[in-house]
Amino acid sequence: MKLHLLLFLFICFTSCKQQKKTEEQATVERNINKIKKSEIQTIIDKADANGSIIIYNLTKDTYYSNNFDWALQGKLPASTFKITNTIIGLETGVIESDSTIFKWDGEQKWLDLWEQDLVLRDAFQFSCVPCYQSVASKIGPQQMNQYVNKLQYGNLKIDDSNITDFWLEGESRINQMQQIDFLKRFYTNKLPISKRTTKIVKTILLIDENSAYTLSGKTGLSIANNHYNGWFVGYIEVGNDVYFFATNLEPKSATIDIQEFNAIRKEVTISALKTINAIS
Repeated sequence: MKLHLLLFLFICFTSCKQQKKTEEQATVERNINKIKKSEIQTIIDKADANGSIIIYNLTKDTYYSNNFDWALQGKLPASTFKITNTIIGLETGVIESDSTIFKWDGEQKWLDLWEQDLVLRDAFQFSCVPCYQSVASKIGPQQMNQYVNKLQYGNLKIDDSNITDFWLEGESRINQMQQIDFLKRFYTNKLPISKRTTKIVKTILLIDENSAYTLSGKTGLSIANNHYNGWFVGYIEVGNDVYFFATNLEPKSATIDIQEFNAIRKEVTISALKTINAIS
């Protein structure tokens, strides 16, 4: 009898969960503005890349994209996970404050910028992999899983064997729509985290601030079998409007210069924001 009851409850739960997912999908699809689809695609084509740019306007509750199907495909989060890693580090006390210093161990690193002591903001902006591997290792797989689930961040596979690289390689995945959903909940204070953590993370996310807009975000790059996948996620504040974005690209050419590709992720995002008249 108990087995039948448990089976019944499981079926109901699964059915409700699937129905909720379908309803959320339908809501998103109703709110997609397809007018700029071809124009955004042209921006990516000119960059000699494949991929998708998703932009979400919070005020109008409207999405803009050239390729919604691509945006629903899970990818390795790469260094965009540094946003979440920082949040969890602060919430657990592994990162004490915005004044936390990551000490260089004196060994040669992949980037010269990493070969120095780095304060939290610089470690984040310079995307210091060793710094954040140390943070993840101290958090540990059990706490990391608990917080990732609590924050509802993607579909990550975390255990003892991959605690220092699960966001860079392996089976962990997050799609562009999930990135935007996470950023929206972070920005609107819907995440179950302290105001102090939110304030610190918003500060280190800041990239550019001028009279026209304030840009905040994080890039990410994963490499598998010489195949690059690049991210740029974040939000831009324009007056009283906020636009969230998640760009995911893959270069068409296998011989592309990596520094050039790194710059392209931001350039196409800014161009797309101009195309939908978010900025001029």
